[in-house]
Amino acid sequence: MINRRTFSKAVGLGTGAAAVSLSGLQANASAATGATASPQPSGTPTPTVPTITPGTHTSFRTLKQVKAGVLDIGYAEAGPSHGPVVICLHGWPYDIHSYVDVAPLLADLGYRVIVPYLRGHGSTRFLSRHTPRNAEQSAIALDIIALMDALKIEKAVLAGFDWGSRTADIIAALWPERVKSLVSTTGYVITNVKAQLAPAAPAVEHNWWYQWYFATDRGKQAMENEDQRIALCRYVWTLVSPSWNFDEATFQRTAQAFKNPDYAAIVLYNYRWRIGLIKGEHRYDRYEEQLAAQPSIHVPTITLDPALDPFTPPGDGANYRNHFTGPYEHRTIANIGHNLPQEAPTTFAQAVVDSDHL
Repeated sequence: MINRRTFSKAVGLGTGAAAVSLSGLQANASAATGATASPQPSGTPTPTVPTITPGTHTSFRTLKQVKAGVLDIGYAEAGPSHGPVVICLHGWPYDIHSYVDVAPLLADLGYRVIVPYLRGHGSTRFLSRHTPRNAEQSAIALDIIALMDALKIEKAVLAGFDWGSRTADIIAALWPERVKSLVSTTGYVITNVKAQLAPAAPAVEHNWWYQWYFATDRGKQAMENEDQRIALCRYVWTLVSPSWNFDEATFQRTAQAFKNPDYAAIVLYNYRWRIGLIKGEHRYDRYEEQLAAQPSIHVPTITLDPALDPFTPPGDGANYRNHFTGPYEHRTIANIGHNLPQEAPTTFAQAVVDSDHL
C-alpha cells in the first residue's frame, strides 16, 4: 500500500487517519476542489463520463498475454485499438478487477484501455525461473515500460492506486516522455527507503500492522499458505474500505490473482524492501538513487484522496502538492475507501478523462 513515511509527515502524534478522513463527508462520492490547472483550450470540451452503479460489470471481454522484459504479462484490454491509450494499474491486495467498471466507461469514450496484472499477480509470469523475484519499486515501473514497448505504445495516460499510484508516479518522474497525463490516488507515493527507517507516528504505525507482520516468520508462513493469505487479503479489504459492501463473488474474482506461484515472494519482498530489511538488486540502484531524491513530476496530474481510506493524509493534498509542478488538480472523494476505482468507477474514470484535458 502507500508510503507510510509520506503519510506520517502529515499526521501528528495521536491523530488517527480515520479521524482526519471523516471530515466534510457528503451523501455521495464527490470531488472537493483543490489547486486547479489552466482552463481548457477553446473548442475542446471535456467529455462527461456516464454514471454507473459500481459492480455493473464483473469481467473483461478481452484478456491477453505479451512477453515484455522479464515477464509474460497478462492484461485486460478494452476499446478501439487505435484510440488514445490509458494504462490502469492496480495495487495490493487487488488485481485488474479494480478497473472492471472503469475500463468500459473509458472504452466507450474511445480510449484504448490496458489493465495489466503486476508481477506476481494473476496470469503474469516470469519468463525464467532464474530471475530474482524482486519487487522493489523501480523494478515494477520498468515492467510497465517494457509492456508499453512490447505493445508499441509510445505515450499513455497512467492511472493508479496503491502500488499502481507508486508505479505511475515513478514513470512520470523518470520517464515523463512516456506519460501524457497522470491520475495518482493518494498523491505522491514514491518510496524513500532511508526515510522509512525512522519511526513514524503511532497512528501511522498502527495502520501498517501487516507490514510488520510480513517482516516476521509468522507473516511469511501466512503469505506462503494460499488459504491463509487469501483470508488475510480479505480482512485488509474490510479495514481499508469500511463503506464498501462487496460480496463474496467480487472478492473471489480478485482472489484468483493471489494464487500466482510468485505472489507470496513478490509481496514479501516489496514490504520488506521498503523498510530496509532486504537490499535491492544492483541493476536497479541508479533508479532508486534518483527516486530517493523525491523527483518532481511535471506531467499534467490529478491527485485523488479517498476520504475513508485510512492511508489518506490530512490537509487535502497539501503535504505532497509541491511534488507536482505541471498542470494540476486535487480532489478529495467523499465516502470512498482505498479501492477507489472499484468503489467509485465513474469518479475515477472522470478523473482520467479530465487529466487528459488539462
